Amino acid sequence: MSTDNSGDTPADDTYERGVAMVTEIYQGEVPALPEGTMAFNDVMMRSLFAEVWDRDVLSIRDRRLLIMGVIAARGSTDVWKLQAQSALKRGELTPDQLRETLIALAPYAGYPVVAPLIGPCETAINEWTESQD
Repeated sequence: MSTDNSGDTPADDTYERGVAMVTEIYQGEVPALPEGTMAFNDVMMRSLFAEVWDRDVLSIRDRRLLIMGVIAARGSTDVWKLQAQSALKRGELTPDQLRETLIALAPYAGYPVVAPLIGPCETAINEWTESQD
């Protein structure tokens, strides 16, 4: 693979595909940084979003559910809320389905880990509901 003048950025469309996938997955909730702004971001766009999220074996919804389980188990409330907001905006999950994910996750991840996700879940649902009016 050739590189651009910086010597560490692949000269192909992988970055742009990653940006397109971020836009699709997060429905504008996560702005993509311009390429070259931060090496960490560039690698994430290419590897995570262009190469992993862009695969067609699992749907975005299926990937999101898997990721929400991992995020819940780690207790990452902000990231869980982002996934919930995006799932609602994309029509992947209903408010009741989001709530049910927490019920299903609690016995596996632990009630003390999952309970703090209830607030961000309800906030995401309320914000989405208000935007539908």
